[in-house]
Amino acid sequence: MKTSDSYGFKEEYESFFEGQTASWDVAKKDQNRTKNRYGNIIAYDHSRVILQAAEDDPSSDYINANYIDGYQRPSHYIATQGPVHETVYDFWRMMWQEQSACVVMVTNLVEVGRVKCYKYWPDDTEVYGDFKVSCVEVEPLAEYVVRTFTLERRGFNEVREVKQFHFTGWPDHGVPYHATGLLSFIRRVKLANPPSAGSIVVHCSAGAGRTGCYIVIDIMLDMAEREGVVDIYNCVKALRSRRINMVQTEEQYIFIHDAILEACLCGETAIPALEFKATYYEMIRIDSQNSSSQLKDEFQTLNSVTPRLQAEDCSIALLPRNHEKNRFMDMLPPDRCLPFLITIDGESSNYINAALMDSYRQPAAFIITQHPLPNTVKDFWRLVYDYGCTSILMLNEVDLAQNCMQGCPQYWPEEGMLRYGPIQVECMSCSMDCDVISRIFRICNLTRPQEGYLMVQQFQYLGWPSHREVPGSKRSFLKLILQVEKWQEECDEGEGRTIIHCLNGGGRSGMFCAISIVCEMIKRQNVVDVFHAVKSLRNSKPNMVETMDQYRFCYDVALEYLESS
Repeated sequence: MKTSDSYGFKEEYESFFEGQTASWDVAKKDQNRTKNRYGNIIAYDHSRVILQAAEDDPSSDYINANYIDGYQRPSHYIATQGPVHETVYDFWRMMWQEQSACVVMVTNLVEVGRVKCYKYWPDDTEVYGDFKVSCVEVEPLAEYVVRTFTLERRGFNEVREVKQFHFTGWPDHGVPYHATGLLSFIRRVKLANPPSAGSIVVHCSAGAGRTGCYIVIDIMLDMAEREGVVDIYNCVKALRSRRINMVQTEEQYIFIHDAILEACLCGETAIPALEFKATYYEMIRIDSQNSSSQLKDEFQTLNSVTPRLQAEDCSIALLPRNHEKNRFMDMLPPDRCLPFLITIDGESSNYINAALMDSYRQPAAFIITQHPLPNTVKDFWRLVYDYGCTSILMLNEVDLAQNCMQGCPQYWPEEGMLRYGPIQVECMSCSMDCDVISRIFRICNLTRPQEGYLMVQQFQYLGWPSHREVPGSKRSFLKLILQVEKWQEECDEGEGRTIIHCLNGGGRSGMFCAISIVCEMIKRQNVVDVFHAVKSLRNSKPNMVETMDQYRFCYDVALEYLESS
């Protein structure tokens, strides 16, 4: 279906009836007009959520929301708009009346300068009419935020817990680049919703496009699990009979197929921490019949679902003026992940062979790059300064023979102060602990001295000889990861970025990022999902964690982390 310019999808999508298919008389009443964010996406009468009206105001039974059936679960969802200022109280009335325990938000409050949703929740405690809502926990992650609230109502001796799952990784227009993050988000909501709870409330801005996408994917995952088949077309059709224009664009319709395909190919790869050791030992057991193992099969699946970069994805790295800044022309960063250098340095371009990557909790927290070349050392220090990097991780040895294509030139001052283009670097201290040399640098931008200094720690890891695919010791590599994490938390309120560099900005750097993500996942969620961590990194740069040995090492260090903590 994806061939011939997605003709099959286009034909299918265009066969859906666009626009109103049922009456919406109540939504159209004058007293309800201000309760609708958009005049053309309002609630059908037959499926609308009817609020218990106040005695003195019969029109207070209206909210722009519709019940949607789940997989073999009537009214499992409520699809609604992002609340407007006037409807915040109505929204919490609906949450209480429907006994909903989860809200799924798939929009940001403001996008491209336009307000998409009113902030209907408090940072601390807020009273909305006869409801008191208190925020008790906020868990920020790279692609979404989980907020936990308590909800109380005057006159009721009851405190309820409501969780809001706010997906922040959906771009302003279109769909996410990859479904990996959204699939993990959907699974998290599934696990969190208590069996006894009422409908899951799902909203974007209008409550049609992204809301429809989320609900269709969730229903199809349930159907695939129970029946081994999916029927996306009829699912969208059924949703549109309950609320106008659910799934709003052809692009969203295609994205749903991509998401379900990825989910079916990859399966469920998260392992609860308590079961990890036994599960892992089973995964590495060699099957005598085919000489393979579950872990090998999982790595082959990972390779088969890793997106391949095309030349047009890396158009900036391929510009003739940037050729000499790349070590390997077959390992280039895609345009959408590039950090652009801001500090001016003569005629030099703003390109550097590097890619921004998400950590477990922070978008673009890692910058993966190749070892600097003699002609890109100045660019490297511009990158450190411009992106507020507080840690630098070096995962190969220094090239003493000055064979710059095979090793890393010494790009820092061993003592005192050196200037690299507009950036001045001063070595403040140097110490060695087992496999790690730590240097602290104070850097400043001589073109903008009023901005003051940035303190950066470089960790040069000696425990990974160039001829080995993986480090010699799991324990020492884990210690390195925890050392970097500790330094990051100490400086700049944990907001600074980490630069990781190895020869090709791939296998070694990818392993560091993947293991960091997995350790954080264990700490926060008590699960291990190496596959998800590596797949998320490879979505941006396909050469992250390159070999089976490196993939297995990620599992080994996860086990080391669990056993040591």
